[in-house]
Amino acid sequence: MDILGYQRENGTFGIRNYLLVIPASVCAVEVANRIAEKVGAVSLPHQHGCCQMGADFRQTMRTLTGFGKNPNVGAVLVVGLGCEGIQSGEIVDEIQKTGKPVEAITIQEWGGTTKTVAKGISIAQELVKKLSAVRRTPFSVCHLILGMECGGSDPTSGIVANPAIGIASDRLVACGGSSILSETTEVIGAEHILAERFPDLKEREKFLTMVAAVEKRALAAGEDLRGSQPTPGNIQGGLSTIEEKSLGCMHKAGDTAPFLGALAYGEEVPPEKPGLYFMDSPGQDIDSITGMVAGGAQLVVFTTGRGTPTGCPIVPVIKITGNPETYQNMEENIDINGGKVILGECTLEELGAEIFEKMIAVTNGEDTKAEKLGHREFGIYRIGFTF
Repeated sequence: MDILGYQRENGTFGIRNYLLVIPASVCAVEVANRIAEKVGAVSLPHQHGCCQMGADFRQTMRTLTGFGKNPNVGAVLVVGLGCEGIQSGEIVDEIQKTGKPVEAITIQEWGGTTKTVAKGISIAQELVKKLSAVRRTPFSVCHLILGMECGGSDPTSGIVANPAIGIASDRLVACGGSSILSETTEVIGAEHILAERFPDLKEREKFLTMVAAVEKRALAAGEDLRGSQPTPGNIQGGLSTIEEKSLGCMHKAGDTAPFLGALAYGEEVPPEKPGLYFMDSPGQDIDSITGMVAGGAQLVVFTTGRGTPTGCPIVPVIKITGNPETYQNMEENIDINGGKVILGECTLEELGAEIFEKMIAVTNGEDTKAEKLGHREFGIYRIGFTF
């Protein structure tokens, strides 16, 4: 199956063609935003990049560089203050490995906000010219990586929307593509079932260790996840326990594909080994999506029982609800009404096919509702202290 996309220098394919402006730290966010706004680029405002250490520092670095490496990005401008922990040059060095155009500028070197913005606009305009010359070409679906998310869940998520995504995911993997199941907190209580789908015993143990580590971190902080999950919104929607929530969440992984590996947050999906993967990400929707996109996902499908407008700066996010009332209430945000299954108007298999067809249409250039409304939420998962 061939679809259309933008071929990158390293042989990957993007389904969007963004110029990305990355602030190396929170200190460079405003300047990065001003540059991006003037040239029609996308910026990544965040609160990190300075005084982080250890695994937390490496995770922020992996996330920022992962966004720059994502195939939906055709060129990158990194903006640094100059004295922060994550240096702009380090980000450039990593992104350059893809072969795509990447430049850097620092505020202290260029003498403040106004001069840096002016220089940044000049650099960005040249990068935009390069991007405008890139044309869509056919590529195999084996290059497509799908991120799967659920948020604001209710019982219809586990009964309808998540299983329907699972059908679409199975079909994508069968065609040679890749899918990522995320949100470690939302497999607690169902991890033993998912673990059976890891044929590689080393990867299976890695997955189980990730799940156990989340519970241990919560207990070390004096909290029990089984007391804080489901969330208030989940409970209002009708979910009673974390196990019930997890048993619904896991259906996004489908029924037929084996898990090839367990990835760290923002870790790249191995291009030479497409298939189904698990990513160790938090239950926060935006942070979880960010991790999968940093890992290479060019497209996200997002189920929501209660409704959410969430998007992503560089990746189209397709929204599906299994609740017909939610679709009626938030139709401007929801792309697919899975409530048709609840109402007996279509089968689960037909809904799965509709989701897959929507994925192909969006890959080929159709805008999602989140894109039309300008939703570009971005959040990096923190796992340590700042000093």
